[in-house]
Parts: sequence; C-alpha cells; structure tokens
Amino acid sequence: MKRKIEEEPVTDNKKLDIKFTKEDIHSFFNDQIWEPDFQNLKQEEVANSSPYKWGTIKDLINDKLLRDVRKEVLSSIAFTKKETDIYKVYQSGDLANLSGLDWEDLSKLPSLYKLRAAIYSQEFRDVISKITGSGKLSGIKTDMSINTYTKGCHLLTHDDVIGSRRVSFILYLPEPDKVWKPQYGGALRLFPAIVPNVPQTDYECKLVPQFNQIAFFTVQPGLSFHDVEEVREDKHRLSIQGWFHIPQPGEDGFVEGEQAKTEALSTLQQLQSKELQDFDFPKNIRDEINPLELKNIEFEETTEEELNYLRKFLNPKYLENDVVNKLSEFFINSSLLELKNILNEKIATSLRQLLRKSEINSQPPQKSTAVKHPWKIAIPPHKQRYMYIDGKSHHTLTKESINFVNKIGPQEQPNFNLLSPKSSKDTELIEIAKFLKSIAFKKWLKRITHLIPTTEQILVRRFRPGHDFILATTIDSEIARNDQEENVLLEATLDLTPTAIKPQSWESGEFGGYELCMEQPAEDLEDDDPAIYKSNKDSEDDSVLYTNQCKWNSLTLIVRDPSVLKFVKYVSINAKGSKWDISCQWNVKSSEEENDEENDEEEKNES
Repeated sequence: MKRKIEEEPVTDNKKLDIKFTKEDIHSFFNDQIWEPDFQNLKQEEVANSSPYKWGTIKDLINDKLLRDVRKEVLSSIAFTKKETDIYKVYQSGDLANLSGLDWEDLSKLPSLYKLRAAIYSQEFRDVISKITGSGKLSGIKTDMSINTYTKGCHLLTHDDVIGSRRVSFILYLPEPDKVWKPQYGGALRLFPAIVPNVPQTDYECKLVPQFNQIAFFTVQPGLSFHDVEEVREDKHRLSIQGWFHIPQPGEDGFVEGEQAKTEALSTLQQLQSKELQDFDFPKNIRDEINPLELKNIEFEETTEEELNYLRKFLNPKYLENDVVNKLSEFFINSSLLELKNILNEKIATSLRQLLRKSEINSQPPQKSTAVKHPWKIAIPPHKQRYMYIDGKSHHTLTKESINFVNKIGPQEQPNFNLLSPKSSKDTELIEIAKFLKSIAFKKWLKRITHLIPTTEQILVRRFRPGHDFILATTIDSEIARNDQEENVLLEATLDLTPTAIKPQSWESGEFGGYELCMEQPAEDLEDDDPAIYKSNKDSEDDSVLYTNQCKWNSLTLIVRDPSVLKFVKYVSINAKGSKWDISCQWNVKSSEEENDEENDEEEKNES
C-alpha cells in the first residue's frame, strides 16, 4: 500500500473554472449578432440561398479577441500534417476538451478558451438555430479543430454527413488587415446535386475567406456537398472548423432515435448504395471477350503477323524471348511489374511531342460543359473527377440523360474505331487504346503474366491540374464470375505523362497524380480517415503496398485482390502539366501451362 502511494504522480488539480455570464458571452461577439433585424436578415438570406441552405457573417467575433486567438494558435498549437485520398491539411487535435486542461496549459490559450465557450454558448447556438432553421443544437457535444491550409493543401468534395452533425461552420483566421485574394485559392465551394447524393461535377458558388468571417450550413444528407479549393500561394489559410450536433440525452430538443437515423444516412453508406451506382461514369464494368477471341488467346501461338503488329507499338526488347521469360518469372513471384520505355521510340516521341504541344498551346477544359467528344468527364465528384475516352458516345450529365443511357437506350459496347477524334494527340491515344484491346497484345500479356484475360475495360484518361483525382476504392469481394476465373483483377496503367520525362517534376509526390495501393483497414478500426497514409510522425506507412508516381512511357502491371484500396491522388494546380495515362482492367483465369504445372506438383506431393 505504501509503495502504491509513493508511485502515484503528484498532480496539480487546480483548474481554470470560468463560468461566463450572458454579458460576457455577448461581449465576445460583434454587437450586430444580437440584433433581431440582423438575425432576420441572415435568416432570409439562408432561406433563399443555393445550391442548399447556407450563410455567412462577416466580423462575427470581437476583433481584439479573435486577433488574440490567432496569436495563441500560432504560438502554442502544434499542427500535424495529414494526407489522405480526399485531403491534404495541417490540423490540430480536437479542441473539445479545453475545459479539462490544467491552469498551466490553459494559461497559454485563454482567448481560445473564451472563443470556444462563446461558439458553443446557449446564446450563440440559439442564433445559429434561428438563422439556419436547423432545430435545437447540443451544448454538451462539441466538435472543433484548427486547420491551416498552406500551398498545395485541399479538401475534396464531400457532404459532412457523419454521426450526429447538424450544422457545419468554418471561422476564418487568415492574416488580419490583409485581403485574402481569390487567386490565392482556399475558397469554400458549394456543389448542387443532380439527384440527392450525386453532386454535379462543377461548383455553383464559392466563398473567398476573410479574417473574422464565418461560413455555416445545415448538414443535409446527400445535398450539402462542398470542397475547399487548393491553396495556390505560400500563404496560411488558418481556420477553425467545427460542427454543432443534435441535442444529446438530457438536453432540450433531444429526440430518442434521431442520432441512429442520422448515422444511417452517412456519406459512406450512400457511396455504397447500388441505386446511386447508376450515376457512376465511367462504370466499373468490364466487357466480355467473345468466345472466338478468347479461344485464340488461350490456345493459339503468336503468329508472325501478330509479332509484326506488336513491333509497331512495343519496344523491341520486350519481344525478345529471354527478356519475356525473365519478366514473367519476376511477375509470378511478385504480382507487380513495371516496364519502362514500353512503347517503341517512334510512337513515344511522336506522342510526347503532341501531348506537350497540346498542353502548351491550350488550357484544359475548366468545366464539365467544356469537355467535348471523344472526351467525357468522370462523375460524381465525391468519388472521382477526370477526363476520359471509353469508345462510347457522348451524353449530358442530367438525370434524364443518365436514365436513358442506363435503362432505356441501346446498350453500347466500346468501339474506339467509331470515334472521330479532332486532334492528332487524340488520334494517337486512341490508336494505342485499340492496340491494348488487340488479340496480339493479350497474347503477349498472357506470356508475361500467365493469365488469360476474359473481360476488359480500356480507358484513356487525363487528370487536369487543380481538378482531377480518384478517391480510394476497392473491387468487389467476389470479383471472379465463375469457378474458372481467379478472384483478382489484372490491372495495367500505361503512364504517358510527358512532363515526367524529367522525373523531378513529379517524383516528390507533392504535385499528386500518383497511383497508390494500400491494404484496406480492418473493419473494427475506429478511424474517420481509413485512407490516411502520410503524417509528420509516420513518413512510411506499412499499409502502403505500392506507389506509382507519374512517369513517361511506363507500363505497370499488378494483380489486385479485393483487400486492396487504390486511388489516384488529386493533381495540384502547381503541377507541370496533366497526368495522362491509359488504364486497363481484366478479369482473368490461369493459363493452361500454369494449371498443368500445379497439377504435376500436386501429383508429386501425393506420390
């Protein structure tokens, strides 16, 4: 007993127990916030806002108090870099437990303590509830952190629907006495919806943040889509981000079962809804390879005519038998293979010149309406956004058009031969896509991988700086369609990024555009960000299986099973150019030779 007492740490239990009066709370804000006429005006603005109910108030907080908060934050708060498929930001810890800090810690943050108390006070919650029409808000459950967005930081499209959140807010603290200009980036952008849970790819309005300005909106499942535009300059866009939650047990306005209903409408569940997959373009559908073609690939040797066709596109060294055998052995052992300089010099030189000329002479389309045939835009933007060519006809991004394509009109098979490209670069990209669909290429692919493609999807893709990405996705848990197929996909990325001929343009990863594969987190992990893979503490994450930076003329082959998450990181506005590639997916079955070898091995073991 004596030993136990001696080992107990000596703590100072002195707490800063401040009870703010109503007058104190009022003094923390600009006086206008308490005026009924001002509240009514803001209430009307929110009621008439679009694309959903949102609002903003300038000069919200007492100016001296907020300046003091900013000084305390910069001197006493530690920020951690967090990077996922959806964001890149420097973030503080949760500020909900400030009241639990001891005097020594809290003495460094007295103004921040006042601000937190003010924001979650009954008085201010009542104002926000009135202005937004959201209903009662919790004073028990607080949820607030400080973010700083520096050059390259961003947050992609999402609707904030997690748990019991009812109202979202962002209080901006960039440098006071200086205007935050639109060209700096970092704006809050709001997206309308095609239908609930499917945002348009282009934003409708945006708010350029200024010091002491708050933006807020009711968290509306499937509607409150927004993002934070990438910060383009070497400046700090400091902000306090938080949520008001639905009332908790014992609070005024608490409704039994309301939180469970709210959680059932989470973004993650909506993303996984089968109905909403009608609005995914391009669809994750691979087309059946017809039986005659499949039989040829499986049983026929490569002919001289097919070799001549392969020579038109491939680097001749990859047609040498000893090279193919070595590559095949490596691939079978590792399930991953990168082939540098895969296209022959003539094709590669011509294509690189055309792509660079296109980038230098013309800006990529900035809105989805400016994307013209044969290109399309990938949707919805809370999953993906990029330009692509899939060999099918064009359609508009409306509910009616998408319904016609999915359920009424003729169901097209991709046919790159029917496209009529208007530029030389598009013509060459389409020619390479056609080559990747050829019987000759699939026979060569079989020699390398010992896998026979049974389905295929080929997409020419362009990821534009400041726009494009693919968020983390998995493949179906039962990807094999029958007993013959392996429960994996064979995937290939033919990277054709012309600026990557100088590796330093992309190899740091700071400009994004890389393809990353990582193990899917265990289901029982309580982590709001399952795809976090970078932080100040952990520069290398064990869950990351493979990272493929933008390259020029490089083909990556990988066998992917359902446990692997994969995404393409958002391409920074400061990138040297677009990421260009051709993406391929195949369902596969093992080749006859491999099956024979396995059978022989089994017979030996039995004997």
